[in-house]
Amino acid sequence: MSEYCLLLRKDLTGPPATAHWPADVSLVALDENLMQPVHALLSQGYSDGSGNIDSFEKWHHSLLHDAEYDPQLCLIAMRSGVVVGVAQGWTSAYLKDLVVHAGHQGQGIGQALLARMFAVYAQRGEPCVDLKVMEDNTKARRLYERAGMVQVKRIEL
Repeated sequence: MSEYCLLLRKDLTGPPATAHWPADVSLVALDENLMQPVHALLSQGYSDGSGNIDSFEKWHHSLLHDAEYDPQLCLIAMRSGVVVGVAQGWTSAYLKDLVVHAGHQGQGIGQALLARMFAVYAQRGEPCVDLKVMEDNTKARRLYERAGMVQVKRIEL
């Protein structure tokens, strides 16, 4: 496990990228009915140690009571009624979570979630959006670099 994480930033002042969704994937808003499957996907996505997530009860309560929570910043990718991707941002223009189900990776879902999240922040007038990624998470770093994110800082854990 890496002893460093990287702070990455996307400049939102240029023309926005278009989100290209696989034909059978739809984007929906987070609602109470999706809380359990979203938590399950986040738990699965972070089971490799690349992130962490509290128990459902604690996560659910913390999410809904966090001053930076906005349901419009929780993007859920669905395929055949199943949650296959989630991007959750804070109102401070910080992307807290991005997870795509392992069986659905490499199909453009992560790239589309990022592009849509960037567009939402740009519409809100944000000049940039930040996120942190573990230094040794090369798969995620490649995704973020393809989306135009650049390293701002290397942080020792």
